[in-house]
Amino acid sequence: MLYVALTGNIASGKSTVARDLAARGATLIDSDQLARDVVAKGRPALDAIVAQFGPAMLTADGTLDRAAMRQRVFGDPEARNALNAIVHPGVRQLRASRLAEARARGDRIVVADIPLLFELGMQHDFDAVILVDADETVRQHRLVALRGLSETDAQAMIDAQMPSAQKRAEATWVIDNNGPLDALPPQLDTLWQDLEARAAQIPDRTRFRNDAS
Repeated sequence: MLYVALTGNIASGKSTVARDLAARGATLIDSDQLARDVVAKGRPALDAIVAQFGPAMLTADGTLDRAAMRQRVFGDPEARNALNAIVHPGVRQLRASRLAEARARGDRIVVADIPLLFELGMQHDFDAVILVDADETVRQHRLVALRGLSETDAQAMIDAQMPSAQKRAEATWVIDNNGPLDALPPQLDTLWQDLEARAAQIPDRTRFRNDAS
C-alpha cells in the first residue's frame, strides 16, 4: 500500500485535487471530515471544547458552532493551540483507524488530506507528499472573490500558515494551481501515473496472506 499525504495552503485548490484523486481510485482520508467526526455531539472532544472555551461555542441543538469557534481562535495563537490540543489527538486516532481499514482491504493508494501537514511535522510519516500550491496573490484573490473575505482577513489567514516555499522543498510532487481548473488535468494525469508506478513497486501483502490461508 502506498500511503501519501496531500497538503496545501488555504485556497491553493487542494480539495479539487483530493476529489480528482478519489475519482481516479485513491482511498481518501479527509482530515477535515475526521475533525468534524471528533467534535460531533456526544464526543469527549466537544465536552473538552466547552470546558475550555465556554458554552457559547455550542449551537442551540448542542452541536459545535463552527463559525463561533473560528471567530474565537482567529488571530489568537494561544486559543488555536488549545483547540488543536483537543482535536488533533482524536483526529490522529481516527486516521490510524481508517488507514488500518484500508490496509486490511488491500487498498493500493491511500491519500491523507492534511492541511497542516508541515505545521504538525507529519511529513515524514508518509511514503510521499503532494503539495498543491498557488501564488499568494492568487490565493488572496480566491479568498476574497470566492469566499467573501475582506482583503485584511484573507491576508491574515494566509499569514497564519507556513510559507509554501518551505513546503515545496520537502514535497515529492508540487501541483501548481495558479491558472484555471482546466490547466490541472495534465498535471494530475502525470501525478496519477507516478502514484500507480510507485504503488506497483510495493508488495501486495494482503494477497500473500490470502494465498497462504
